[in-house]
Amino acid sequence: MVDWHLVKEMKPPRTQQEWEAEFQKYQQFPEFKILNHDMTLPEFKFIWYMEYSHRMWGRAVGLAYLLPAAYFWHRGCLSPPLKGRVLGLCALVCFQGLLGWYMVKSGLEEKPDSYDIPRVSQYRLAAHLGSALVLYSASLWTGLSLLLPQHKLPETKQLLRLRQYAHGTTALIFLTALSGAFVAGLDAGLVYNSFPKMGERWIPDDLLAFSPVLRNIFENPTTVQFDHRILGIASVTAVTALYFFSRKIPLPRRTRMAVTSLLAVACMQVGLGISTLLLYVPTPVAATHQSGSLALLSMALWLMSELRRVPK
Repeated sequence: MVDWHLVKEMKPPRTQQEWEAEFQKYQQFPEFKILNHDMTLPEFKFIWYMEYSHRMWGRAVGLAYLLPAAYFWHRGCLSPPLKGRVLGLCALVCFQGLLGWYMVKSGLEEKPDSYDIPRVSQYRLAAHLGSALVLYSASLWTGLSLLLPQHKLPETKQLLRLRQYAHGTTALIFLTALSGAFVAGLDAGLVYNSFPKMGERWIPDDLLAFSPVLRNIFENPTTVQFDHRILGIASVTAVTALYFFSRKIPLPRRTRMAVTSLLAVACMQVGLGISTLLLYVPTPVAATHQSGSLALLSMALWLMSELRRVPK
């Protein structure tokens, strides 16, 4: 889909002529000219419906936020603090939709100075994913705050440290998930398909091949994969340390379940990440790994919710 209309595009092409017209529009862009020049109309329909499904799902998510928010606001069911959260969430939903089109548009632009295959900007992809993660995290945190009663935990030094560790670990997990957008955007999962070494070396020769050096962090596929590995290892190490530290502190059963679930999902996510790499990034495994990052972030947010301080 090479254009964006909020309402008009909700109706897909139906006749052969409409499909051919849509296909001809796609043929004007670099992705077809350079990458998919031998694509047939049935193949085009497949990728068109993939994008169409994503956009329709996004609209459904938007309505799932906006309609209930308007209803409960009108009925006076929202407290003043909750109204602020609801407004923030609805604004994030709208922003996410606009950011999605801004990202897709980057893959349609002519880049005469580039020798790379046409692809969306990894920066815009990371922004789109980051916005989605913020929206999801804020929604989940709001839901947990409303649905789960808070524990009255004794404010000891050990509990304070555990709470700080949980916050830091959650931030690290978020950053690791966000770095995955750069891996996906640059196809960085395909440059070194070995573990734990990258090829025959622990630190590859082309780690800092770009100049200036800072470009490597965001534009060098080798550096992007290396950073994602380091962040993933750091995340599972932090989760494991958090688990063992929590064993020293008496915690409610539900909180203990959150800590254990966090460790279990972290181990699963590491296994999925290594499998994705060694199998040369098959789409089903890669998609499961991406979903695993969201599950891991969910467990971390659950634990943070369990440990939150009871307001006086």
